[in-house]
Amino acid sequence: MAAENSLEVLENENQDISNGVSETARAVVYEKKVDNLGRSYATGKRKNAVARVWIKPGSGNVTVNGKDFDVFFARPVLRMIVQQPLDATDTRGSFDIYCTVSGGGLSGQAGAIRHGLSKALLNFEPQNRAALKSGGFLTRDSRVVERKKYGRAKARKSFQFSKR
Repeated sequence: MAAENSLEVLENENQDISNGVSETARAVVYEKKVDNLGRSYATGKRKNAVARVWIKPGSGNVTVNGKDFDVFFARPVLRMIVQQPLDATDTRGSFDIYCTVSGGGLSGQAGAIRHGLSKALLNFEPQNRAALKSGGFLTRDSRVVERKKYGRAKARKSFQFSKR
């Protein structure tokens, strides 16, 4: 009987603990993070590229490394990749975006800007989290190039086999 009572007490304590954890987990509130100039900042990464992105309310001007957006990303696919978070939140043309990006190639840089822009939009308007999360824009794409191994031509390619 005493063992059963102690089990009941333990079960009740576990329920109290689990209820407390679930309440705090539900109470996560994302706050608006804006500096004194009205800008929101975030860092985005993709492959070896790192992008620093600032957004503020404006007419939709996008500047990348001091150049116009259309000049920096000449390919339409790269421009589309960068603007996906704006399309998901229906805010295209309502923010001025200034970003600096370094490392990697153009594709990695476009992905890094997309990641940073998504995080900056989340910092500026936390209610957009559902749309950005469902699109997969807040997750860092961790795929990177596999390293070359010794005794091989590339990461997995072998040299041509010769029997004699």
